[in-house]
Amino acid sequence: MTPILAFDMGLALLVLGVAAWTIAARGTFAAVVGFVAYGLLLALVWARLAAFDIALTEAAIGSGVTGVLLLRAAKLLPYSAAESARSGAPLRIAAGLLCAVVTLGLAAVVLSLPEPAPTLAPQAEASLPATGLGNPVTAVLLAYRAIDTFLEKVVVLLALVGVWSLAADRDWGDAPVLWRTRDHDGALILLAQVLPPVGVVVAIYILWTGADHPGGAFQASAILAAMWMLTMIAGLSRAPRTSAPGLRLTLVAGAAVFLVVGLAGSLVADAFLAYPPGYAKALIIAIEVVMTLSVAVTLALLVAGPPERGGEP
Repeated sequence: MTPILAFDMGLALLVLGVAAWTIAARGTFAAVVGFVAYGLLLALVWARLAAFDIALTEAAIGSGVTGVLLLRAAKLLPYSAAESARSGAPLRIAAGLLCAVVTLGLAAVVLSLPEPAPTLAPQAEASLPATGLGNPVTAVLLAYRAIDTFLEKVVVLLALVGVWSLAADRDWGDAPVLWRTRDHDGALILLAQVLPPVGVVVAIYILWTGADHPGGAFQASAILAAMWMLTMIAGLSRAPRTSAPGLRLTLVAGAAVFLVVGLAGSLVADAFLAYPPGYAKALIIAIEVVMTLSVAVTLALLVAGPPERGGEP
C-alpha cells in the first residue's frame, strides 16, 4: 500500500467517523463543532480530487459561514427547546435507513456509469478561449450558465429579506446584533485586530486569480464576510442599520450590475448575458468585483439575523 493510498483511506474513514459522531452527538454545541470539522475534512477530500474551487467554497461557506450561523442558532436556542427537538429512536432509525437507501442508490448510479463517464469538459475547454478566461469553473459560472449564477445571487438576497422580515415592526430599520456579550476575550479581540487585514488581502487575491486559477467571487466573498463577522463577534464593529441607503445599495449592486451587463449583451451580443468578443474577461471580472462585495455583506447579515432595537451603532 502506497502512502498516498493509505492517506486517502484514512481520510475517508475519518470523514465517515466524524459524520457518525456529529449525528450521534447529544449536545447541540458538540454537533455544530462536529459539522464544522466534517466540512473541513470534505474540503480536503475535494482537494484530493483536484476540485480546488469546490474545496475553497466548502471550507469558506460550508464550514466557515455556515458554522458561525449554526453556532449563533445554538446560542439562541433555549436548552428546553433543544431537548424537545430531539426525535425518538424510531424516527432516528427511519431517517438512518432512508439515508442508507439514498447512499446505496447514489453508489449504484455512479458504478453504473459507462466508461469513460459522460462529460462536457471537452466542449467547455474548446470554448474557453472565447471568454479570455483560464479557469473553466469561472467560465461555467459566469459565461456558460451565467443565468444560474445570477439567479443564485438573487435568491441569497431574497433570503436576507426573509430573515429581516422576522423582526418585530418596532425593530424594522434598526441594526442586527451578531453576538451579545459584555466582556470580550482578549485573545478574540487580538485575533479580530490581526486576522482581518490578512483575510482581506487573501480575499482580493482569490478574487483576482479566480479568472485563471481556482478561486472566484463566492470564495472571496465568504472570506470577507468571515472577517467582518469576526470583528462584530469581538465587539470591534457593529452591523449597520438595515434602513441605511448605502447598505441597501451595496446589497443590490451585485445583482444590478449582473442584470445590466446581461441586458447589454442582448443589444451588442445578440443574447441575454452574452459578452461581446474581446470584452468577455473584463466584463466578467467587473461583475465578480461588485458581486464579491455584495455577497460578502449579504452573507454576514444573514448570520447576524433580523434587526433588533438597540442594535444600531
